[in-house]
Amino acid sequence: MTMTDPIADMLTRIRNANRARKESVDIPASKLKLAITRVLKSEGYIDDFKVVEMEPRGFVRIFLKYARGGEPVLRGLRRVSSPGRRTYVGVGRIPRPYRGLGVALLSTPRGIMTDRQARAERAGGEVICWVW
Repeated sequence: MTMTDPIADMLTRIRNANRARKESVDIPASKLKLAITRVLKSEGYIDDFKVVEMEPRGFVRIFLKYARGGEPVLRGLRRVSSPGRRTYVGVGRIPRPYRGLGVALLSTPRGIMTDRQARAERAGGEVICWVW
């Protein structure tokens, strides 16, 4: 049986590891997942990541980030667009999750970027997920 939504699987693995207070989580690698991981790191939601090459396919090890009291920095992840129901937005309708406190990740013709970057570059696209 093949997986129908690998991005939802990635977000669920991160969410579960975060709730279990794990130090890191391994996710099967793909270019899209790596791009999403890069944005999560640049926005400060994860500590770091490392691409581990193994046969037949590599994986991405994501190191989760916690505040001083052990509280996760990453509060939540929500998949917006799915294979069965794609969600596309123009530049004028890019969402502001949690009134700007969260981040929407978009897949645009210029690559994966946050809602703020997409507005600045005047690029709409597919809303992949919300992160807060």
